[in-house]
Amino acid sequence: MLTAKQNMQEVIRGGKPERFVNQYEAITLMFHPYMMHANSLLQPGAENVVNAWGVTNSFPIGTPGAFPVHTPEKIVVKDIEHWRDYVHAPSLKFSQEEWDTFKAQYDAVDGTQTYKAAFIAPGLFEQSHHLCEIQNALIYYITNPDEMHDLIKYLTEWELELADGICSHLHPDAIFHHDDWGGELSTFMSPDMFAEFFLDAYKEIYKYYHDHGVELVIHHADSYAATLVPYMIEMGIDIWQGCMESNNVPELIKKYGGKISFMGDIDNKSMDFQGWTREDCARAARRACEECGNKYFIPCITQGGPGSVYPGAYAVLCEEIDKLSVEKFGIKQEEITRLPWQILF
Repeated sequence: MLTAKQNMQEVIRGGKPERFVNQYEAITLMFHPYMMHANSLLQPGAENVVNAWGVTNSFPIGTPGAFPVHTPEKIVVKDIEHWRDYVHAPSLKFSQEEWDTFKAQYDAVDGTQTYKAAFIAPGLFEQSHHLCEIQNALIYYITNPDEMHDLIKYLTEWELELADGICSHLHPDAIFHHDDWGGELSTFMSPDMFAEFFLDAYKEIYKYYHDHGVELVIHHADSYAATLVPYMIEMGIDIWQGCMESNNVPELIKKYGGKISFMGDIDNKSMDFQGWTREDCARAARRACEECGNKYFIPCITQGGPGSVYPGAYAVLCEEIDKLSVEKFGIKQEEITRLPWQILF
């Protein structure tokens, strides 16, 4: 039986998988020293916590994650024409002891079973609206393009420094990079505007990772972004995680499979809500697996990490995907040796 990692490789290469890749089973999300200094790893219920960039965040109970608090006095960038007066990138100079602590965690993970994926968040677009407030940021992309280009360049240079530290000290074979680019039904900006601000920046960042030993770039965007897939491919994204049902993922697989793979097509709203049932999970898993097939597709909850908002829903969804592997591939349940999902801090 193929390991989870080997089976995932067969899926994304259009080979002969032995079963469905079960959500995050082949990916271990791992951190790095910056995450310990960023003050961004909030627990549900946290309120008004200021991170290393000066952004205030809260994590209301019953929501998938933390999000910036943008009351006027908490917005970091008060004047976009003078953004340099407000935006100060946190230091990425860490002691060798700190790097060694995380390297030991990476070394302890069996790389034959799972990808060791360095977790990076937020991305360039999210960081811009975290600093400016999302409505302001979207307006600035229209009214102050020069300043926004400069801000994106500043953020890109910081990300490249982070990439250098991660690659030279930790040697992950994947990265898991967050940056949401739309809502459920549309992108936040037109494809042309998106390309103008973000295509070259992400090409540079993701090329750096690929050139320094990272096999897979997994980009999380739990949103509508179907119109951006050609740019994702050009950026060097190997897997788009978070592709919501609204993207018509089966059609994307037919059009782009072999150039990029898709991980998602099971929205939280389909099986992760108050009062969810096993039947909800089974229905969501079957629809996704039958419509999308087993090449260039990984059935997965669309949120950007293993788990669910409502306790138990993620685990039951895993069980239902395993049942479909038994049904569709003819394997035995006892042959499935799925590892428990992991996030290593």
